[in-house]
Amino acid sequence: MRLTWVQPEDLLPHQLVQSTTEGTDVTDITARWHAAGGTADAPVSGASDKPAGAELRALARELLDELDTRFAGWVAPEIPQLPQLSSAQSALPTAGAADDEPAAARSAMRRHSSAQLGDGSTDREPASGGVAPMGGADERVLNAWLGRAAGNLLGKPVEKIPREGIREILQSSGQWPLSRYITAVGVPDEVVGRWPWNRRSKGTSLREVIDGMPEDDDLNFAILALQLVERHGDELSTEDVAAAWLNELPAGRVFTAERVAYRNLLDGVEPGRAAVVRNPFREWIGAQIRTDVYGWVRPGDRTAAARLALVDARLSHTGAGVDGALWVAAMSAAAMVLDDPVEVAEAGLAVVDPAGELAKAVRFGLGLAETPLDDALDALHAEYGHLHWVHSVNNSALTAYALTAPDFATGIGRAVMGGWDTDSAGATVGAVLGAVLGVPAEWTEPLDNRLATSLPGMNQVAISELADRTVAAQAGAVRADGQAVGKVEGRG
Repeated sequence: MRLTWVQPEDLLPHQLVQSTTEGTDVTDITARWHAAGGTADAPVSGASDKPAGAELRALARELLDELDTRFAGWVAPEIPQLPQLSSAQSALPTAGAADDEPAAARSAMRRHSSAQLGDGSTDREPASGGVAPMGGADERVLNAWLGRAAGNLLGKPVEKIPREGIREILQSSGQWPLSRYITAVGVPDEVVGRWPWNRRSKGTSLREVIDGMPEDDDLNFAILALQLVERHGDELSTEDVAAAWLNELPAGRVFTAERVAYRNLLDGVEPGRAAVVRNPFREWIGAQIRTDVYGWVRPGDRTAAARLALVDARLSHTGAGVDGALWVAAMSAAAMVLDDPVEVAEAGLAVVDPAGELAKAVRFGLGLAETPLDDALDALHAEYGHLHWVHSVNNSALTAYALTAPDFATGIGRAVMGGWDTDSAGATVGAVLGAVLGVPAEWTEPLDNRLATSLPGMNQVAISELADRTVAAQAGAVRADGQAVGKVEGRG
């Protein structure tokens, strides 16, 4: 068995890339590795074809430790104290919306579409397999959960497939541009031969077989974040997050930086250092797939959302990886009250360094709002195609571009057609667009108001239950022992 994302000989090439990006001279380390017979080609999917011998593996561990000593360190950012956003506020400057539709019309569209989660009726009673919509702010929470699930599910079949492969799969079967859940019907055998896609999830994630939301780490972490807020409120600590991982997350359900941090915790590394020990993935996307809920439970309060996200993200990430988590959390808080997705994306940027690579990437993506699809994707890959497909920066640029879409289906379709981390980008885009614009019935009905997860006691949990618990956590979380956890406003 080749366990991905943890073998020393597989981590070292990725660490050489990460260290170089951080400005560390790795010339001597690279030379020693090559002289011993190692390769600097980083395995795209987390593991090389054959394990290294004992001597080469021992050298890889030694060189990883040496690179850790050269890491200049990382200082957690100060989260600014930002003004509370409200549902009456829509005055943030935009980088160019995808259309001229006024916010009021978008809000009306959101209310209309989210009211059709069952069989297309607008009654509050759910149809069989549907979800009863909630009203007002509660409705946004439900649509955020539904949108996150739908966007994630759309991207699952083509995860790890490069952009050109995704296009050939979809075009050959009449699914380009993507506007529905993906089907295998009509994909020619020769295309499948060139792009062996959907091997892990074909039994759960294709249009013809979807029966509830299948398990995915993007949703596991969302549920766990909700539980953490219920238990700890704004007193959440990184140690609390670490304990929850070890107690409730199977190691095989975490990947890249999370898997490294998990292993570090088992090795006795303190949670405050787990992100920086033999961890070349510390600026990848993993932290930002964990932080939507921190915004949903603090609607309009970007500061509180970002502070919760920082506590979580720093367990496994630094730099742009943390910035991505802060952006998503603050953006998610904004999505609970603002009426335009572009304004939401820009509101989220207020918590990250405007000169950082993450902020630049988001602005780059937003700047493509009026660019035709193919030209926009070309521009994104020209600018960020050198990064690994799971990196935070490129995926954030794509996410931002997708958020300029005029409707839910177009937005999550863009996130998936762009390649890179298709299910994670789709999930983030789906959550924001779902909260702001609503989720049409054709996307929610296959979910059947059920979500699979390996978290203890939560498998097949109703999505509507998660929404109800999120709304309850907005007012004040409730711990597992039933005691209220008071919300702490604007802690310094």
